[in-house]
Amino acid sequence: MNLTVARLTVRGLLGRRRGLLLLAAPVLLLVISVIARSGSEDKHDLATTILGQLSLGTLLPLLGLIVGTGVIATEIDDGSIVYLLAKPLPRWQIITTKLAVAVVTTWVFAALPTLIAGLVLVGTEDGLAVGYAVGTLVAGAAYSALFLLLSVVTRNAVVVGLGYALIWESLIGNFVDGAKTLSIQQWGRSIAESVAAEGAIDATVATAVAVPLLIVVILGATALAAVKLAGLTLASEE
Repeated sequence: MNLTVARLTVRGLLGRRRGLLLLAAPVLLLVISVIARSGSEDKHDLATTILGQLSLGTLLPLLGLIVGTGVIATEIDDGSIVYLLAKPLPRWQIITTKLAVAVVTTWVFAALPTLIAGLVLVGTEDGLAVGYAVGTLVAGAAYSALFLLLSVVTRNAVVVGLGYALIWESLIGNFVDGAKTLSIQQWGRSIAESVAAEGAIDATVATAVAVPLLIVVILGATALAAVKLAGLTLASEE
């Protein structure tokens, strides 16, 4: 990890309007949790709906898109990436540093608010809060790696990523049984199930399947992004 690249990435990611967009998701989640806490609904079902469907299923893919594309897409679009690539840094180190920033940002703006929202809703009951927080963190890392790759591969990363997040993850991945095995959201839910108390969270994908797929996506997307970034260097030198 390169500290200079990390510092520049954080500054670019949290600056301008993107920082406000990142803040909107956790604020919305916490406000809804506080309001729902005073209702008469079953607390367990309420927490499953808010933490599983809203946080992990809807807000996380969108936040992952903002973060994953935000760490590098802007630099590629405005051409400033050339100055970074001109430095004597391995291309893989640039990618892994930006991915590390994306993962930490996801933890701060998604996993931590999910934990707090869970504690507000059900406290420490059945480990729901911790389970969904861990699931959100792991799934967030996969989303960050995937959207980072999209940013290097195409200049339409936001459009492609938005289509993926809304159509595949939020729609197909929730309602089509066969597609659930290839859904990052469902993998995160599987991790959440393994962390929470037995029977507290219902996951479709087995943990033994989810963990290898998460590793493949994170490592594979990171490696491909490094390769593509090296190709971008060669193209700009031509």
